[in-house]
Amino acid sequence: MSLETILHSALDAITKAENLQALDEVRVTYFGKKGQISGLMAELGKLDPDARKARGAEINKVRTAVMSALEAKKNALEEAELNRQLMTETVDVTQAGRNSDVGTLHPITRTMMRIHEFFASVGFDIVEGPEIESDFYNFEALNIPEHHPARAMFDTFYFDEHMLLRTHTSNTQIHVMQEEKPPIQMIGYGRVYRSDSDVTHSPMFHQVEGLVVNKNVTFANLKGILTEFMQQFFEKDLKLRFRPSFFPFTEPSAEVDIECVICSGDGCRVCKNTGWLEVLGCGMVHPNVLKSVNIDPEEFQGYAFGMGVERLAMLRYSVNDLRLFYENDMNFLTQFR
Repeated sequence: MSLETILHSALDAITKAENLQALDEVRVTYFGKKGQISGLMAELGKLDPDARKARGAEINKVRTAVMSALEAKKNALEEAELNRQLMTETVDVTQAGRNSDVGTLHPITRTMMRIHEFFASVGFDIVEGPEIESDFYNFEALNIPEHHPARAMFDTFYFDEHMLLRTHTSNTQIHVMQEEKPPIQMIGYGRVYRSDSDVTHSPMFHQVEGLVVNKNVTFANLKGILTEFMQQFFEKDLKLRFRPSFFPFTEPSAEVDIECVICSGDGCRVCKNTGWLEVLGCGMVHPNVLKSVNIDPEEFQGYAFGMGVERLAMLRYSVNDLRLFYENDMNFLTQFR
C-alpha cells in the first residue's frame, strides 16, 4: 500500500471518528505495535543507507500529518464533550446543602490542654523545646554520658554521631536552666521519638516534663504537686504511691502509681488485679545535672517529673490501643466531641 493511500485512509478514519474510543482505535491501527505506519518504520532497516534516508523522510512526513490530525480531532472531541456536559449537567442552587460535620479536638490535644491548664494555674511556665537535639542536651547534660548503660533504656533515632530526634522532653529542662537562673518552675511538652511500636508503644508520642529548681525544695513538694495534679486530672480523690526506681538524672528517683481509675483499687483486668496503675516517673534533680548548667547544688535543689500524654489519655478515656490515636478513624475521633 502506497504512502499516499495510507495517508488518505488514516485522515478519512480520523474524520469519521465520533468519540474518543473510536479515535483511539484509529491511533492503534496506524501507530500500534502492528500498525501500518509502525510497520513501515520497522522495514527501514532492510534498505541501504541512501534509500533508507529518502524513504524515512517520506514516512515521517506521513506520520507527522496523521499525528497532527489525531491531536486536532482529540481536542475537538474533548471540547464537544465538555460543551455537552455544560449544556446538560446543571446544578440546582435551590437544593439543600450537604450536612457539614463539626470538627473536634483530638483526645491527645484535649489531654495536653488539661495538663497545661492545671500547671499554668499553679505558676508553671509552659515551654516547648526542640525536637531535633544534640547528644549533649538529650543525654550528657542529663548525667547520661557516652557508653553509660542507661542509654540502653532509649531506642534512639540518630541523624549522625551528635544529632538525634529527642527521646524525652527532659532536654527542655537543660535549655531552660542554661538560659534562666533559679527560681525555675516550668513544664516542657511535645513530641518525642523512640524506635518502638506495639499496642502500648508508638515510634512518636507525647511527653510532659516538669521541673522546679529553688532553695529548700524537697521530695515532699514533689509528692504534693503530683497528688494534686492527678486528683484534678482524673476528677477523683485518687490515692498515689511512690516506688523507688532509677533514672540517671534524678536521685532519689521514684515511679508513681495511682489507684486504678477503672476499679477504684478493687482489682480488674486493666490494672492486672493489683489495684494500681503506673503513670509517671519523678525524683530530685541529680547534682550532676545542676552542675552541667552551672547551678550550685549546695545552694539550690530541684525536683523533676515526666509523664506520657498518651498514657494519661488512654486511662482517662478508657482507650485500650495506643494506635487508635493515630489512625484518623472518624468513628473513633467523633466520640470526643
